[in-house]
Amino acid sequence: MFTGIIETLGTVTEIRTEGTNVHYTIHSEISAALKIDQSVAHNGVCLTVVELKEDTHTVTAIDETLRKTNLAHLKQGSKVNLERCMQMNGRLDGHIVQGHVDQTAVCIKRAELDGSWEYRFKYDQAIGNVTVEKGSVCINGISLTVVGSADNEFSVFIIPYTFEHTNLHEVYEGDTVNIEFDIIGKYVARLINR
Repeated sequence: MFTGIIETLGTVTEIRTEGTNVHYTIHSEISAALKIDQSVAHNGVCLTVVELKEDTHTVTAIDETLRKTNLAHLKQGSKVNLERCMQMNGRLDGHIVQGHVDQTAVCIKRAELDGSWEYRFKYDQAIGNVTVEKGSVCINGISLTVVGSADNEFSVFIIPYTFEHTNLHEVYEGDTVNIEFDIIGKYVARLINR
């Protein structure tokens, strides 16, 4: 379980393929504090730490994960948003995030607004996911508030801190991001569609 509040950015230092699995080695300021078998969200994808070296950790993405997320687009040098799992005795600053990406979306607008930024994303609504105005959504692991919700599009506004301390500053029109829709909204939509 995560909150969508990004702890730090990591940098992909190595990518190895083994069958249909891909092993990503990440350098970050939290890598040295991690443990084998720990869950860490990478761009919002919950992955298990399988190897540790000095200031790097390695995680493995299986074919299913690669097909449903933007991890397959990562290259050596790519920046990834990192968050360790939530401690149950702490504040929930974002919203309840499972680290289970529902689908990807494409950025269709990036606009600088004199100090803040607007991003608009388009996704395939045939899968059954929805957003609601002022509801929560997780983009590349970042807990954000939805504005401008439509059938298969929504916008978010980004403050300077989030822009500078996450990989959203590297997202432009045409880029693919991971989306985890709000868990409460998913349950409500499922019940209504029964």
